[in-house]
Amino acid sequence: MEFDFYKTKKNKTVSNLKSKLFDEIQDAFFVLTISADNDYNMPFIKASAYKMFEILEDDIFTNTILSVYDRIHSDDKNLVKQSLMDCIRNGKNWDVTFRVQLPSKGLCWFKISTKREVDSDNTVSFYGQIVDVTDLKNLDLKLKFAEERLKFAVETSTSGVWEWDMKENTVFYSVQSLKILEVESVRTFDSPQSWNEIVHPDDLEKYSKVLNDHFEGQTSFYEIFHRVLISNEKYKWILNKGKVIERDSKGKPLKVIGIHTDVSSQKEKELELMRKMELYSEENDRLLNFSHIVSHNLNSHAGNFKLLLDMIDLEENFAQKRETMKYLRTVSNDLNRTIEDLSQIINIQNNADIVVEPLNLNKYLSRVLDIVSAYSHRNNATVINNIPADATINFNPAYLESVLQNLCTNAIKYANPNKFLIIEFNFFIENSKKVLTIKDNGLGIDLKKYGHLLFGMYKTFHKHENANGIGLYITKNQIESMNGSVTVESQVGKGTTFKIIFND
Repeated sequence: MEFDFYKTKKNKTVSNLKSKLFDEIQDAFFVLTISADNDYNMPFIKASAYKMFEILEDDIFTNTILSVYDRIHSDDKNLVKQSLMDCIRNGKNWDVTFRVQLPSKGLCWFKISTKREVDSDNTVSFYGQIVDVTDLKNLDLKLKFAEERLKFAVETSTSGVWEWDMKENTVFYSVQSLKILEVESVRTFDSPQSWNEIVHPDDLEKYSKVLNDHFEGQTSFYEIFHRVLISNEKYKWILNKGKVIERDSKGKPLKVIGIHTDVSSQKEKELELMRKMELYSEENDRLLNFSHIVSHNLNSHAGNFKLLLDMIDLEENFAQKRETMKYLRTVSNDLNRTIEDLSQIINIQNNADIVVEPLNLNKYLSRVLDIVSAYSHRNNATVINNIPADATINFNPAYLESVLQNLCTNAIKYANPNKFLIIEFNFFIENSKKVLTIKDNGLGIDLKKYGHLLFGMYKTFHKHENANGIGLYITKNQIESMNGSVTVESQVGKGTTFKIIFND
């Protein structure tokens, strides 16, 4: 018989190495056996289990299994027991994660991993280890809680999340983002090109600039309010925020994330506020202009009165005084007419309870044409009425008659003497609003020169004996008091078209 000294030495060295490595491992190794008669025994358990389960060495050898089982959290005892039974029944390895309640450390998480073997006498042995996974479990729970919190925040938020993979040229949209865009499937906007197609044309250039500025590193993130096309061919205001989170070695963007927030309600309120501010500004300008007019005109009349009265005092004979008194009467009549004009304007602007009724437009136009017929016959005017017989608008009766009369008499008053006068009336729907146009081929107005003064008080642009510059001012006030608007197009020598946009 030969004795291999070197092999024996090698085996001893390996055995010592395994022993040292085994001692260095902090996990609790154990062997659990279950006999055919269902007797449980733990013939081996590593000493590190004492510290892990905080059990005294004397106690663990007194009743090992019971001592360990007592440390298991009451809510998990059945889980551990049931998992072991299932392994025995199904012939599988025993693997389970559970909580233990320790006297010093408190609540901890342990994990059992085993290998199952069956002996010739049907004894089942589990060779395994117990690992303290408290830190990993706590980290996992924190991560899960964070994910749940993020999921809740995303689901309950008014903002939708999106992600743009520029390498693959694909875009991901969250459920909330699709809800904001009012689409059912992400396939509708599965590429950046599709997104650009729904951005409002008036906003696209600004949106592209803000995006490119961020891509080029000029901003830390991009943010822009713009409109997007949704269902029913309508646009919705959104707040679009984004940030590049990945770039290549040359700084080229590779991945972008961001959010969409529906701000339609806020934006509409903002636009409404801006409209009101513009209205208040216009009202303020109108009031300031009105006060200047009142001050100027009344001062002029007062000066005329004073001058005439001074002249009467200086004149010696009755004939001279009587002649001056005629001028005084003229000035008095002018003052009275001015006060009537100003009173009419004040009544229009201050009338908060204006009666609005559905009015047949043709009926009122016919009445006005009858009133101004003397002018039209004198000027040989031809009236072309393209207004449908059933055309109806919601307006104040007195205001409608006044507006039509002012615009008709203006057309007749400023007819071109070298042409046969033609006045054409048209009625149509434009941008869901009812529109009336009054077109003539008269003298026309130089809008570049006088456009900003056209609807001003006491502004005249032709030398006409009956021009007083009050008609268009009153007309504009009456239309705007009905929440409508009026615009004008005109060319000198070709004629003028007034366009009234009603609020219905």
